[in-house]
Amino acid sequence: MYSCFQSSSAEISPVKRRRAEQGGRLAENLVAGAWRAHGFVILAQRLKTPAGEIDLIAADREHLVFIEVKARPSFTDAAYAVSARQQARLLEAASVVLAEHPEWHRDTIRFDAALVCGSRVECIEDAIRYN
Repeated sequence: MYSCFQSSSAEISPVKRRRAEQGGRLAENLVAGAWRAHGFVILAQRLKTPAGEIDLIAADREHLVFIEVKARPSFTDAAYAVSARQQARLLEAASVVLAEHPEWHRDTIRFDAALVCGSRVECIEDAIRYN
């Protein structure tokens, strides 16, 4: 079905970059499907902001969730792939999104990490927090 990928090189060949892009899209689609199955609506996928890209934004009546998706050969590798720099970017991008879409505001706003390995998804609620 879906094959996890891992890149340790700073320079990625066009073929590896394309495979990583395809793998990322597959992982995001898998995560989006899991969130829909739990009653959430996907408000945005791969939303680009001046502060950076947000992989997924999901909502139900009470929750607005910004989701960082990481696909790797193991859940441990995926968890460690959510770097401090990416966390800061996500928080900044979320501020931009909330300013542009006040109608998306919910009582509970959180930042989750969705870890993908193969066809399995593990979500870490509140994985990223404001300091």
